[in-house]
Amino acid sequence: MLDKKLLSILVCPVSKAPLEYNEASEELFCKASGLAYPVRDGIPVMLEEEARQLTADEKLG
Repeated sequence: MLDKKLLSILVCPVSKAPLEYNEASEELFCKASGLAYPVRDGIPVMLEEEARQLTADEKLG
């Protein structure tokens, strides 16, 4: 589980938009940039080169 206070201050490094946490996949999603950042051992990895592209369904959902 990611700390809600931490989540409230994190933004996407690409778009500067707010992030949403997906506990099942352990990723932080940014619909504005279409990227998902991994969370490893409770630590968000906020590097663009570590992010994956969201699928079309994820962008719409």
